Amino acid sequence: MSVFTDPHFDSHEQVVFAQDAASGLRAIIAIHDTALGPAVGGCRMWPYASDEEALADVLRLSRGMSYKNALADLPLGGGKSVIIGDSRTDKTEALLRAFGRVVESLGGRYRTAEDVGTSVADMDIIGQETRHALGRSQGRAAIGDPSPYTARGGLAAIKAAVRHKLGRTTLVGLRIAIQGVGHVGAHLARLLTAEGAELVIADVNTDQVRAVAEETGATPVEVERILSLAADVVVPCAMGAVLDDQSIATLNTPIVAGLANNQLAEARHGPLLHSRGILYAPDYVANAGGIIAVAAENAGMTDLEQVTAKVDAIERTLTTLFERADSEGRPTADVADSMARDRLARAHGTLRQGTGEQHPPRRLAG
Repeated sequence: MSVFTDPHFDSHEQVVFAQDAASGLRAIIAIHDTALGPAVGGCRMWPYASDEEALADVLRLSRGMSYKNALADLPLGGGKSVIIGDSRTDKTEALLRAFGRVVESLGGRYRTAEDVGTSVADMDIIGQETRHALGRSQGRAAIGDPSPYTARGGLAAIKAAVRHKLGRTTLVGLRIAIQGVGHVGAHLARLLTAEGAELVIADVNTDQVRAVAEETGATPVEVERILSLAADVVVPCAMGAVLDDQSIATLNTPIVAGLANNQLAEARHGPLLHSRGILYAPDYVANAGGIIAVAAENAGMTDLEQVTAKVDAIERTLTTLFERADSEGRPTADVADSMARDRLARAHGTLRQGTGEQHPPRRLAG
């Protein structure tokens, strides 16, 4: 396995491979860019088929966090971690504590939080070994589960996309298809129901689908049908890489605005959506609500009104992005990448000019 030649490497600052024989921990931490601040990103626990697959995932996710934090105007860099294993059978307190010691050994360059396969309770355990676990249940500025903030930001993203593409200021009566109704998807389903949308949902967890359907009145469908259903908005909220040649060819919607990470299987799929006239809300812009909340905890903030206002500002950020994409005749995914890279380049330029300040002050910018 070669890190430097991996197509997703993209000049990462640091990649850490960690193993603890006693607990069975095998983990990778990727720090992509710290020009804006310490790297912050969740810890994903997943039974990857190979070490190469785990490496590719953590590198893609880490770069995505750099872009996400940059476009959310946060004083944070981008990083991510993965633990190789099945969270349902392999997760133990010893394994989580071992991971916490690895995080602590980095001296704050990387700060972790929950992601797929990890939870608030896991962050509490990891936090027994490191000062750099966020999204915990206790503490002066602890925000707990960031999923409600992610969902709130998703609602803002959908509103921006609907207004821009459909010219509508409400979601009443719109048919919205949600792929994945776990923590984030379920919260989003409740918010969309309150807005008057008609929901169609799917998830591999049939019990979760049943519960969300009973609560919201959503119509359940088979997982393999959800992306191709006729809908006003399709909302991927499950795993990444769901937008590929096959799925894009069968999309029957004018808008894709979901909260899963890395929805595009390859970079070329952004232009492919554009060529089909489908408005795509770039995932790392739409799903930034959770990291905004985590950033507030990292900064020791307790003003939740300021946090929610910044989450709601995702609607304004996407509106600006959509308008720029239209004026330049470019895919929204490409424009988002350009905007993020520009902000990172400015941060690196400031460092090169010798200001002596490696990281911006600890605050929630914007």
